[in-house]
Amino acid sequence: MDQEPQTLPPSPNWYCARSSDTVPGGLFGFAARTSVFLVRVGPGTSPGTPPFRVIGELVGHTERVSGFTFSHHPGQYNLCATSSDDGTVKIWDIETKTVVTEHALHQHTISALHWSPRVKDLIVSGDEKGVVFCYWLNRNDSQHLVIEPRTIFCLTCSPHHEDLVAIGYKDGIVVVIDISKKGEVTHRLRGHDDEIHSIVWCPLPGEDCLSIHQEENSEPEILNGKIITQTPVTKGCYLATGSKDQTIRIWSCSRGRGVMILKLPFLKRRGGGMDPTVKERLWLTLHWPSDQPTQLISSCFGGELLLWDLTQSWRRKYTLFSTSLEGQNHSRIVFNLSPLQTENNRQLLLSTSMDRDVKCWDMATLECCWTLPSLGGFAYSLAFSPVDIGSLAIGVGDGMIRIWNTLSIKNNYDVKSFWQGVKSKVTALCWHPTKEGCLAFGTDDGKVGLYDTYSNKPPQISSTYHKKTVYTLAWGPPVPMSLGGEGDRPSLTLYSCGGEGIVLQHNPWKLSGEAFDINKLIRDTNSIKYKLPVHTEISWKADGKIMALGNEDGSIEIFQVPNLKLICTIQQHHKLVNTISWHHEHGSQPELSYLLASGSNNAVIYVHNLKTVIESNAESPVTITEPYRTLSGHTAKITRLAWSPHHDGRLVSASYDGTAQVWDTLQEEPLYNFRGHRGRLLCVVWSPFDPDCIYSGADDFCVYKWLTSMQDHSRPPQGKKSIELEKKRLSQPKPKPKKKKKATSRIPIKQESFEGTEEESIKDNSGPTENGVSDQEGEEEAPEPESPRSLAAEVSREPVICPPVSLGPEKSKVTVNNKITLLKKEPPKEKSEALIKKRKARSMFPLSRSLDHRSKEELHQDCLVLATAKHSRELNEDVSADLEERFHLGLFTDRATLYKMIEVEGKGHLENGHPELFHQLMLWKGDLQGVLQTAAERGELTDNLVAMAPVAGYHVWLWAVEAFAKQLCFQDQHVKAASHLLSIHKVYEAVELLKSNHFYREAVAVAKARLRPDDPILKDLYLSWGAILEKDGHYAMAAKCYLGATSTYDAAKVLAKKGDAASLRTAAELAAVVGEEDLSASLALRCAQELLLARNWVGAQEALQLHESLKGQRLVFCLLELLSKHLEERQLSECRNSSSSYHAWTTGTEGPFVERVTAVWKNVFGLDTPLQFQAALQKLQSIEYPSATNNTPCKQLLLHICHDLTLAVLNQEVSAWDEAVKALLQAVVRSYNAGNFTIMQEVFSVFLPEGCDHLRSKLGEHQSPGTPALKSLEAFFIYGRLYEFWWSLSRPCPESSVWVRVDHRRENCVEQSQNLDDASPKESDPEASQSEPSEPGNLRLKEDSERMLNACNELFSEKHASLQNSQRTIAEVQDTLAEMIRQHQKSQLCKSTVNGPDRSEPEQEAEKSLASPQSQFKEEKNEPVSLPELTKRLTEANERMAKFPESIKTWPFPDVLECCLVLLHIGSQCPGYVSQEMRQQAQELLQKYGSTKVYKRHCQTFST
Repeated sequence: MDQEPQTLPPSPNWYCARSSDTVPGGLFGFAARTSVFLVRVGPGTSPGTPPFRVIGELVGHTERVSGFTFSHHPGQYNLCATSSDDGTVKIWDIETKTVVTEHALHQHTISALHWSPRVKDLIVSGDEKGVVFCYWLNRNDSQHLVIEPRTIFCLTCSPHHEDLVAIGYKDGIVVVIDISKKGEVTHRLRGHDDEIHSIVWCPLPGEDCLSIHQEENSEPEILNGKIITQTPVTKGCYLATGSKDQTIRIWSCSRGRGVMILKLPFLKRRGGGMDPTVKERLWLTLHWPSDQPTQLISSCFGGELLLWDLTQSWRRKYTLFSTSLEGQNHSRIVFNLSPLQTENNRQLLLSTSMDRDVKCWDMATLECCWTLPSLGGFAYSLAFSPVDIGSLAIGVGDGMIRIWNTLSIKNNYDVKSFWQGVKSKVTALCWHPTKEGCLAFGTDDGKVGLYDTYSNKPPQISSTYHKKTVYTLAWGPPVPMSLGGEGDRPSLTLYSCGGEGIVLQHNPWKLSGEAFDINKLIRDTNSIKYKLPVHTEISWKADGKIMALGNEDGSIEIFQVPNLKLICTIQQHHKLVNTISWHHEHGSQPELSYLLASGSNNAVIYVHNLKTVIESNAESPVTITEPYRTLSGHTAKITRLAWSPHHDGRLVSASYDGTAQVWDTLQEEPLYNFRGHRGRLLCVVWSPFDPDCIYSGADDFCVYKWLTSMQDHSRPPQGKKSIELEKKRLSQPKPKPKKKKKATSRIPIKQESFEGTEEESIKDNSGPTENGVSDQEGEEEAPEPESPRSLAAEVSREPVICPPVSLGPEKSKVTVNNKITLLKKEPPKEKSEALIKKRKARSMFPLSRSLDHRSKEELHQDCLVLATAKHSRELNEDVSADLEERFHLGLFTDRATLYKMIEVEGKGHLENGHPELFHQLMLWKGDLQGVLQTAAERGELTDNLVAMAPVAGYHVWLWAVEAFAKQLCFQDQHVKAASHLLSIHKVYEAVELLKSNHFYREAVAVAKARLRPDDPILKDLYLSWGAILEKDGHYAMAAKCYLGATSTYDAAKVLAKKGDAASLRTAAELAAVVGEEDLSASLALRCAQELLLARNWVGAQEALQLHESLKGQRLVFCLLELLSKHLEERQLSECRNSSSSYHAWTTGTEGPFVERVTAVWKNVFGLDTPLQFQAALQKLQSIEYPSATNNTPCKQLLLHICHDLTLAVLNQEVSAWDEAVKALLQAVVRSYNAGNFTIMQEVFSVFLPEGCDHLRSKLGEHQSPGTPALKSLEAFFIYGRLYEFWWSLSRPCPESSVWVRVDHRRENCVEQSQNLDDASPKESDPEASQSEPSEPGNLRLKEDSERMLNACNELFSEKHASLQNSQRTIAEVQDTLAEMIRQHQKSQLCKSTVNGPDRSEPEQEAEKSLASPQSQFKEEKNEPVSLPELTKRLTEANERMAKFPESIKTWPFPDVLECCLVLLHIGSQCPGYVSQEMRQQAQELLQKYGSTKVYKRHCQTFST
């Protein structure tokens, strides 16, 4: 199979005249977001071979790619050019996928690009300001042309003359220019009245191919702007243009006029009628086939393609593509058409569309050959159907769900889209476990729905919405109190977890009913008083009996059905939990189904084994603080985890570090790392039928199908590699600041196209939605591409950082000049200030005053009019008209005229922007209420006006204050508004106003000062403020708020959220003060563990002192400190640390280690009496740590070993020697399992320097319960000595000491020890790690050595050899069976393709992998093992296992055959050292029990 992963790519970019192109030989490229995707198109004749494959991506632009064109010159088909909104034109070599050269000549957005079909190295580009650049690649030269100051929409170079370029503009003008004459316009073609979307030249020169005559053309003659002499250049050529005005025009270059108009027909949609009065969205793109010059292909309104016949121009005849098959056409407008000739000379046409499909058409039949679907948003969620195997549901940010039939043989990309009823980003998906085609989905706007993917019906939508993004969906059993009786409720209900922290249970039978908030049941069942945590994740165990909830504070709660009783809390993560996953139940080891993997905003994955907790049925909830396994390696948050359904304990994780990682969780080992994405991963899922195949989705708009076996890396990138990946992701488009645009009748689409394929948002929102999908489906606003988890939780938290807009050179010059002129004007500043001081106050009656300064005649006339008015008993009409006109005389006549004058003057003040003068005039008039009314309506109330309001009455004052408060709110003066509300005793309204505008500090102050202390509003204020502070990371302040609200538990929890030692210590102290003892203890322990990592021993002990219940842990930390100091003095590399902060009591080194430990316990911790030892013992015995693996970190391993050693010492002190032996053995086995031979030997050297004899005497009688454990301990002691002796033979001076100091041994042998001390020899080859011996003749055995070699008889335990052989047999048979099942699944999958003439890639891959297991499963006779034979072996081995006594099965024992091999090696190196009897015994054991493939080769070596 090809190494390139299968890609579901981002959608091709919209509204670009040329953003896809093809090249002979079968290569197609299209621009998508900031890159170009390349597709290899094959002949596609045979049904087995895929007709196309995405083969790569050109990555380098930082903003949307707006143009893409190949070089169509033989010999340089590998070159192409791209233009981008980042202002650059780049030339690429597609073989290496690198940039050859680039230029940034344009100062404005590039809108058109074409590689000349006549000149090998000429690339022509145009921008939105009408500037054209011609760039010659080979000579790195360019020409700058400005033909028209208009927006260029498209340009196309002539295929017949190297100097001619046709350019189409936004306003419908088309010009043909000659670049050899500095862009001289040879033709200006007028006729279109809207955007030119496409220009194509006739493929044949001359005008003989079409029999068009002027008299046939009904169009009036269109003259050029100037007369052109008829030259051979301009003589013979046709040009076709497609415009937004719904017409295609064909132009004659020889005549300089249009010769044909083709009007687009309104086709009846197959989905229903189309109203011709509605001006539908249109993009009119064209293609003129080179082999058929009498035909023209165009797009149409709804995505249809038309083939026009140009021979009969008067009939306007066209043929519709794909008339025979329903649903093969595009469903929305088509943007680009690219012709392609395959290797077998098939003529194909590729089209890109707004429906997000790339379609390939066979030009011979006009039928669709294949479709490449694409994604227009982040891939948020992936889910395989458990019923319809192979159906992969993809939740995408473009508002659509894709269902990918990954098992389809005919079509690699058999994808269906579902958009009805979605209308938002799809952030969560979950298939029903048993019901076919039932898919639950959740969206960004909080909607939960159910789709039947087998019908065309719209989905059922739950009537209960979440307030924020839906994070997760899960099917689980119904819980009580929410649904009806047993008989009338479904067996499975749908649970949804939303961004507001609530988990809702929806009844799938009645989605219209109200969903049930399970927090109510949790609170009632568990009698919880404190605030419940904010839930962020839900996961049901496969058996439906246990539910896990992940929370924002990092805790995970485990609940038991039916009443959701809390049985356990996992306090491991300390940041928001993004994902929880239970191990599947069909593994070879049933106990693995109790494994729970979890990932959070921290980069560490934890796996917990909940078998003991779930089966114990404890009365009160248990708190777990130690993981079963820890998986470290990612460098950013974990977004999704998925267990492999084909393996035991194999997990894949998706992370924000841009990679997916496969882990062997049982060994804590990273296996494979996938780095194909260019963004942050949001989802990952394992293929249900191929053990090697995984699907992943990310915020790069891609879904990749990749194979684990094809990955070059085994772990996530660290350091430089991580930085490179970050740079790769940063090359993705950045969010642009949204510009507010004035509403116009027609908004230019070109200017509003978003980055990459992200869609138009608001611009077409008012228009009709096509196919029911509105155009708001892009993700243009999503600057922080969150996984559904952190999506809503963090988008609000993290500010959107927009890049500064770079100004062109012209603008920057202007800015500089402005600064200069400002500086020049600064000196006269003082003069202007002086003038301001002398200026008189503005007149109250400026209009009247101006009328009093008119000519003498006018003033005399005023006197006459005034006299007439004053002394006439009745005013006639003439006098009234004069007074009306001369309103300024109101000062001298009656009140009515004065009011008229005041009214005119007031209007003048308002028009001139002086409302305060108008208000004063109204006050003088006495109309205070009118003043207030007018000022309120105009939003011009002031403090002075409101202060005067009481004059007009109490109610007017109340009304005025409220109106002023509203006005202040509009002016964002919320605090002042609240103060005014307080002045009229509206305390609650004032508090609510401050709270709703996030003035919490002020709101609390007001509420506390004016309300009762027990008012619930106050508590609500504290909690709301605390929640916001917590979200923003201000944990100390949030804790104060929770304390103010008397939510002490929450205060301690939030304080601990930061996770550093200082915060944890404070939180522990706070919890102790408020009486939360359990919380205080767990926080103090966490604090100590943090300090332990920093080797701050003094601080760790101080933290443990905070709580009396941690006395036992203090003893463990004390022993760990003494042991670490001891190891540091022995200079062991694992433990050396210069920055350690030790207590003074670690300095005394005299006396045995155990005595030193007990002395410190007595003197420092006051542990003196057996009762005190017993109490400490009881506290520590309740803590269980998981077994160690090769990947357990050294510090964690030491802590766990010291816990066991502390139990051993405490048991010795209370004379419980049986338990002491068991604890000591546990410590030794832990270091043995971790592959740390060095620490195992140190444990023996400090605790059993003289061996195990004194323990045997303490145990007393022969049948003591601790005797089997003691035998195992002795065996491990001899095992360690045996290896040390073997290694000492390789040193230059073995006679000095057989028991060499560890630091001397370390340099030569640590590596060997770590390989050889593992119990499973398949990882180590004793033969291979054998060192060259010294001359045997020079060696003398010491008595100790002889004693040790004789004691090796203890290791040759036949019972243990037989037990270990049975265990190995069972493991091998289980592995073989699992592999056979996987191969069987693959072969079943590929059977259906065998009949075809050519077999598909999956089949060939399956055959390859089928061949490999045969080599694994062959017996000595080179025959594969049959299933009955394997079953028989398994049964026999299990029967043998059942016969062994429990005492042997319970206690681990060193690998007997490994010990035999080491002894035989010693015998072969130094023949005199090992007795013949022992060698014979070792060989017999090897021959008898070395049947498994691990030991076969070694057995053959020593038996010959």
